[in-house]
Amino acid sequence: MAQKKQQIRKPKTSATKGAEKILREAVPAVVEDLVGRTGFRGEITQVKCRILQGNDRGKVMRRNVKGPVRLRDILMLRETAIEARRIKSRVTKGAFS
Repeated sequence: MAQKKQQIRKPKTSATKGAEKILREAVPAVVEDLVGRTGFRGEITQVKCRILQGNDRGKVMRRNVKGPVRLRDILMLRETAIEARRIKSRVTKGAFS
């Protein structure tokens, strides 16, 4: 009988393409503006924040934040390449009207 060679699978080093750029140390950013509430129940706050360190220092970007947040809070961002989409419409009914 012929012997079959068993192939050994190597584990993948990263989950997604370009993950090396995203998965690095956290970068501090200060909250400059509260844009609005988003999410299905309004549990997410969209903010504009200015990055304080790293390659994108001084860049202002829009991010979604879960939990309590105020102006001049410091956020620790795990990545600075992805920006949140703009909130398109205002809430016209519910607790925010």
